[in-house]
Amino acid sequence: MSYNHDHENEVSYFAKTNFRNQMTKFGIKTDDRRRHVYVIGKTGMGKTVLLENYILSDIYAGHGCCYVDPHGDTAEKLIDFIPSWRLNDVVYFNPADMDFPVGFNILEAVSESHKHLVVSGMMGVFQKIWENMWSSRMEYILNNTLLALLDTPGQTLLGINRLLSDADFRKRIVGNVKDPVVKQFWLVEFASYNEKYAQEAVAPIQNKIGQFLSAVVIRNIVAQVKSSINVREIMDTEKIFIINLSKGRIGEDNSRLLGGLLITKMQLAAMERVDTPEHERKDFYLYVDEFQNFAVESFASILSEARKYRLCLTMAHQYIAQLTEEVRDAVFGNVGTIITFRVGSPDAMFMEAEFMPRFTPEDIINLPKYNIYIKLLIDGVTSQPFSAITLPPISQTTHSGEKVIKISRERYARPRAEIEAKILTWSGMEDADMDTLLQEAAEKKKAAKESKKPRFEYRCSRCEKEVVLPVELDRSRPIYCDDCIAIVREERKGKKGGRDVKIPERIERPARPQGEDKDEKLPDEPSISLGSLVKPVTVPPRITEPVEKKPLPEPPRRSVPRTESFSYTCSDCGKAFSAGVKLDPSRPLYCESCLEKIRAKRREETGQKSVAPRPVSTENQEEEKKKRKRKKKKSPAPPVPPLSQPTQPRPPQEQTGTLHTGQTIRFD
Repeated sequence: MSYNHDHENEVSYFAKTNFRNQMTKFGIKTDDRRRHVYVIGKTGMGKTVLLENYILSDIYAGHGCCYVDPHGDTAEKLIDFIPSWRLNDVVYFNPADMDFPVGFNILEAVSESHKHLVVSGMMGVFQKIWENMWSSRMEYILNNTLLALLDTPGQTLLGINRLLSDADFRKRIVGNVKDPVVKQFWLVEFASYNEKYAQEAVAPIQNKIGQFLSAVVIRNIVAQVKSSINVREIMDTEKIFIINLSKGRIGEDNSRLLGGLLITKMQLAAMERVDTPEHERKDFYLYVDEFQNFAVESFASILSEARKYRLCLTMAHQYIAQLTEEVRDAVFGNVGTIITFRVGSPDAMFMEAEFMPRFTPEDIINLPKYNIYIKLLIDGVTSQPFSAITLPPISQTTHSGEKVIKISRERYARPRAEIEAKILTWSGMEDADMDTLLQEAAEKKKAAKESKKPRFEYRCSRCEKEVVLPVELDRSRPIYCDDCIAIVREERKGKKGGRDVKIPERIERPARPQGEDKDEKLPDEPSISLGSLVKPVTVPPRITEPVEKKPLPEPPRRSVPRTESFSYTCSDCGKAFSAGVKLDPSRPLYCESCLEKIRAKRREETGQKSVAPRPVSTENQEEEKKKRKRKKKKSPAPPVPPLSQPTQPRPPQEQTGTLHTGQTIRFD
């Protein structure tokens, strides 16, 4: 069935010209919209109202369209303006509806030719969100992880962390990989990582992906094996796809990640239209508000290539600095129609190149609310810039919001309990006992700890059995296993028992009389003097021999190098003088007295304080100095003091004590 092209001459009205207050309504043709529309302006200037009028005109005209709303207000407003004849065409995607999550699996049923595009788009989304924590190693491992999961049907984003941590699951996934490079990475390179390096490499990926998937609002959407929405079918059947990514309800990072994945999926779905002749491809209009949140490399591809696939993009944001250089160049290099509301001074200077010479930066900065400057594409030719006023918002509502939500739940959503039960079964935790899991985790931890200990292999010297020990032994000596060591010990005991060992006889002591007291005291003994037992010894005094005084050797004299002397004649008084350095005879030379006079004269001329002249040493004074130095060198060394005579030992003091026999004695 051929596609009807009657709507290509239709005009989507969105503003009125205010030149000379004529207020002529105008719009943009369908073919010109395929070159995309770019809207920029400060917050509150009327960008969202312009987009609402755009998409409502498409809805009433029966076109296929999609609105990506990062705030949620416009999405909730649009479902109240759906006409009755288009209620069945609405697909309302609201992640905040946690009781009935819509399934979206970006890894589902990807053709072989588009696998690298899916991975590239996802890597761009991840890098956009985690740009401050992104690394080449993280990108390399995550890229191979996604490519491995795409080769196994029925996988979701939940498989990323499981593939990196579960060896059994990784073995099953790698067994299905067809790409030899990816297979070599997992079987050779990743398998060669030691435990510490592997943990350091995969930990950042597990942290980021785990943080994203730990939110129930996101996990129940991306963990469904089969997507409940088919983006290619939505585009081909001209449905209305409204995406509510409210940051206040699902979080900013989750909103950016889901939006980036959905836009990447739309780009891939549009490129899949290559199997349909170009004249049969239906136009699909994509509206993205605050598109800098989702401005990944996919946008650059959509702007440059999506026109031929009939994907028409209308994007709006607040200021140019929100865009990367690559996306900014793609926008201003490919967009056909440019609309600007009031912007800041830096953006006005940038936009001057687009709107000169009609409008200056001062004109753009001072635009009133709902007023625009526009460069409109008319039949493929860009018009001269002109001013206009956007149309007011549509106020006629159909109160269709509840019907839209009900129909979308019935057709595209599943109950939360059903989804979580399937996730539990997939993870293998359905029938698991908590005590068993904790015990297995403890055993794994213990095994990992044991594996870190050094292990040495030996062979039993008796039974040739292999033995593994955590310590290193002397291999020159016999080594036994646990069984043999007990036998060897018994044999040694038997040999020792067979020897003739002489045992010393036991000395029998006489028995103690029974009638005596146990605490018998010794009889008192009279005290005796130690002097009567020990003969006194006289110590002769120590006589020291006189010490012969020897003169100390003189230290070796230092050899003073002789300095060379040069003779000169004073240029002022003609007196001869000598110096230790060689001077230039072509310049004036002065003796010390003349030099002091010249310095004093210069100080008087410059007004400096006079300094007392340094006294000139005569020949007699120099001779006296040399004599004093010689006397100091010849002075004898000080005499060595004699050794002190040893003193006689002091007589012992009188002491008393008790011997071990209990007798008291006096020490003389």
